[in-house]
Amino acid sequence: MASYIFCTGGVVSSVGKGVTAAAIGRILKARGLNVMIQKLDPYLNVDPGTMSPYQHGEVFVTVDGAETDLDLGHYERFIDENLDRNCNITTGQIYHTVIMRERRGDYLGGTIQVVPHITNEIKRHILAIEQQHPETDVVIVEVGGTVGDIEGQPFFESIRQLRHDLGRRHTFYIHVTFLPYIGATGELKTKPTQHSVRELRGIGIQPQVIIARSDHEVEEGICKKIALFCDVDQEAVIPLVTTDNIYNVPLILEKSGLGDYIVSRLELKAQKPDLREWERMIQRMQQAKDTLRIALVGKYVELHDAYMSVKEALLHAATHMNRRLEITWVHSTDLERDKGFDLLEQADGIVVPGGFGERGVEGKILAARYARENNIPYLGLCLGMQVMCIEFARHALGLEDANSTEFEPHTEHPIIHLMNDQRGIDTMGGTMRLGVYPCRLTPNTKAAAAYAEEEVLERHRHRWEFNNSYREQFQQAGMDFSGLSPDGYLVEIAEVRDHPFMVGSQFHPEFQSRPNRPHPLFLALMRAAEDRRLARHRSTESEVKHE
Repeated sequence: MASYIFCTGGVVSSVGKGVTAAAIGRILKARGLNVMIQKLDPYLNVDPGTMSPYQHGEVFVTVDGAETDLDLGHYERFIDENLDRNCNITTGQIYHTVIMRERRGDYLGGTIQVVPHITNEIKRHILAIEQQHPETDVVIVEVGGTVGDIEGQPFFESIRQLRHDLGRRHTFYIHVTFLPYIGATGELKTKPTQHSVRELRGIGIQPQVIIARSDHEVEEGICKKIALFCDVDQEAVIPLVTTDNIYNVPLILEKSGLGDYIVSRLELKAQKPDLREWERMIQRMQQAKDTLRIALVGKYVELHDAYMSVKEALLHAATHMNRRLEITWVHSTDLERDKGFDLLEQADGIVVPGGFGERGVEGKILAARYARENNIPYLGLCLGMQVMCIEFARHALGLEDANSTEFEPHTEHPIIHLMNDQRGIDTMGGTMRLGVYPCRLTPNTKAAAAYAEEEVLERHRHRWEFNNSYREQFQQAGMDFSGLSPDGYLVEIAEVRDHPFMVGSQFHPEFQSRPNRPHPLFLALMRAAEDRRLARHRSTESEVKHE
C-alpha cells in the first residue's frame, strides 16, 4: 500500500510549493522509493489548455496528451518519471464527471452534494494513481492555492478524509508557508504562518512538517517559535531560503533532515540516500565559467513562466557542456518595429518557441530570416518550425505571400495548413494532436546525428501541419525533412541544409529534457552555439592582435 504525502500552501500563493513537492520526490527517489506526484488545481477550467500564458504560464503536455499545469514539468524533471493525465486534476474535471453521472442517473435520483459526491470523486482520482501504478511507494499530492481559499475547500476536505480512509500510517501532511520580512525592524514574522496553520487545523488537518519559505536567513529561534505555536516537532520546521537555482532545493531539504524524518514517520523501507549524481550536476552549474548567450524570441516574454520548459531545457544542455546560460528575452513584436536585431546578432543561438494566434508571428518570421541569412544556430519549436518554413518559402522560394492558414486563411501559398481531421471543429481545447507520437529520422541529417537513433517518441501540441504539396520545392531549394511520421506522411522535423544548425521540430522536445539528461536537439543547438561563440572569440582576438 502506498503512502500519501499532501502538500498544502499558506500565507501567499506562488510560494514555491510545486518545486518543493518535486524536490521532496527527488530525495525520496534517491532512497530507492518509487514516487509519483499529482497536482490538484481548484480552478473551474477543465484544464489549462485554453488559459492565457500570461495568467497560467506554460501548458505542460504529458505522454498521454493531457494539457496540464506547469508544475508537472517540475515534477517530471526532478523525479525523472513520465506522468499522465491522472496527475493533474481540476475542479472543472471533477464537477464535469459528477454532473455527467447525475445526468445518466448513476446516483439513482439522490441529491448531489459537495460532500460526499464531489469529495468522493476527488478521492477516487487521488487513489487512481496507485491503482494505475501499483509499484508506487509514495504519492505526493500538491493542493493548488492556499488554505482558506473558497474554491479549495472540497480538496482540503478530501485529503482530510483520506487520513481516515487510509490510516495515519499512510498519510503525511506538509504545509509550505511564507515568512514575510519587515524591513523597518529587520524581522521575519511568524504570525501569518501561525494563522495559516490555525486555518488548516480548523478544517481538521494538523501538518506534521512546516516548510518555512523566506527570502532571508531563518534563525533557529524562529523555527522554535513556529514549532511551539503550530504544535510540530522542532526538527519538522524546515527553513527554505530562496535560492537562485531551483535544483539546489533537494540538497537543501536533504541537508535539513526532511528525507529521514518522512521515512521515519511513514515507516518506509528505504535505502541510504544517493544524491551524488545530483550533486555533481549542481557543481557543474556552479563551476561553469564561459557563457552561452541564447536569444529566446517569443510573444509572452514578459512572463518567463510561459516558456518554463524551454528555459530549463536550455539550462540542462548548457550544464552538460559545462557552460553558463544567459537567455536574452526578445519580444517578437519588437522585431516587427525594427527593434531588437542587435540582440539577435549578439546571441550565440536563437530559439523560437511555440505559441498560438497571429500577434507577433511576423516578428518570429523575421527572427528565422535573420538566423538563416546570418548563419546563427536556430532551433524552432512547433510554431518556431512553422515560421521557419514560412520564411524559407518567402525568401528562398520567392513565394512572397506564403503563410499559415492559422493566420491567413485565404493565402495563395498555405505552407502550413490545418490537419484534415481537425477541419470543421470549433471547440477550443482537446482538439489538437496531443501527446507522444513516433518520428522516424532521415539518415545523414543534423537531426539524425543529434539523436543517434532511427526512431524517437516526442510530445506534440498543435493543430496545423506542414503542407506536403510544397515538400519537393523545399527540398530542391535546400531544406531537408529530417524527421517524418513512420508512414512518411507528416513532417516532424525540418532543417536548412547549408547552415551551421537551423532545425525546427513540429513537436515540443523541451517537455522531455531532464537536468541530468538534456534533450538531444537542445544539446545539438548548444554545441552549434558554442562553435559560433568560439569563432567570434577568435575573430575578436585576431582583430586585437592586428591593431
